[in-house]
Order: sequence, then structure tokens, then C-alpha cells
Amino acid sequence: MTITAEIHLRSPLLPLVDVAELPQIDEVQCPHVLGLEQGVQRFVVEIDATESLSEERFLGLDEIIEVTDIGAARGKEVYKLAVVLGESVANAFEATPDAGLVDAIRITPAGWYEQKVFKDYPAFKTFQTSCEEHDISVELLSITQNPSMSEESVPYGLTERQYEALSLALSRGYYEQPRQTTAKELANELDISQPSMSDLLNRAESQLISATLGPSPRLETLAQ
Repeated sequence: MTITAEIHLRSPLLPLVDVAELPQIDEVQCPHVLGLEQGVQRFVVEIDATESLSEERFLGLDEIIEVTDIGAARGKEVYKLAVVLGESVANAFEATPDAGLVDAIRITPAGWYEQKVFKDYPAFKTFQTSCEEHDISVELLSITQNPSMSEESVPYGLTERQYEALSLALSRGYYEQPRQTTAKELANELDISQPSMSDLLNRAESQLISATLGPSPRLETLAQ
């Protein structure tokens, strides 16, 4: 069972945000993040720019310590950059669980936009908590289950649809106090009616309680 999360990371300490702010840059994408070693992260980036960037221009940014001009691909200049991470960012990256990059990271002056695949929702929450503990804001833009997942693999006897509804509700703050969203807003995201969303959540919650605490004594009595 896996989930794919589309996220927006924000922090002035994020690597390569300074590159995206250069006036000649139209777009920066990072299809590959290479190994992190002693606080240095290596990135392969594709840059769409109005003019070529020199090695000196990159090295003029404090965070970049090494530049390799790989060439051109898909009409963009490709570079390998060695970047010194800030301590908080390095700690956040080291403390997060393994997650696969689904598509190229889009790097903008406002932060990183990326899609990651996690083994389950708790793995995503570990990632989110670790980032936020190190001053990196994590905005969850969307979250979906792997469509190939069979219902038998969903935990606690939940149906796939119930699990999807619970995951969405949890990610949007439905179970926080005060609530950060409503059942109607959740229903709009799943393209179902508000009564159907409420019914999904009620059935999912009942199934979770039954699976973890056992059936209600009242139900057992009625069943006899």
C-alpha cells in the first residue's frame, strides 16, 4: 500500500531557491536528488533561462560549491550542483523516511513543489513532522492512494474508499480541534455528496473502533 502526496515545501533555507530568483531564470526543475554526504547534497537540475549561466554565476551563490555543466536536454540546460545545506535543512532531510520522487521537483522563489510516494500515511506524517520541526513548512496539496492497491491490503478491514476518505479527512485537519475543514469541503474533493462523505467517515470510524477494540457488547447482545 502506497500513497502519493503532492506537497509545497517553504523555507528561505531550502536549496536552490536562490537560483530560481535569478532574473534570467524562467524555470528550475530537479529530476534527480543525489546522495547527501556531510551536509552536501548533489542535485541534477534542468534550467530554462533567457541566457546561459556561467559557472562563476552559480558559485557566486553562497550555497553552491561545485558546478558541472552536463549539456542540454529537452531545450534546457542541465547542471549537476553540489549544495551546502543549512543545518536545519540537513537535519530535516536526514530524519525523514525514504520516499520516492514521482516527478521532477519544481523549484521557485516560493519554495519547492514536488510529488513523493510514501509507503503509507503515517510515513508521510513522519516526513511532515520532521520538516516542520526544522522550520520547513509542508503544505499538502493533494494525497491519493496507489490505484493498484487491492482492498485486502487496506488495514483494519476498511474498504479502499473508506481509507481514502479517512486519509483525506486527517490530512485536511477534519479531526483537529477546532476543525480545519468541513465534511462538505471534503466531499467536494472526492466529488461526492456531503451525506455520502459523512456516511463514509461514520462507517470507517465504526470499523476502526470494532477492529481495534472489538465489537460493542451491545451489538453482541443484539446478535444473540
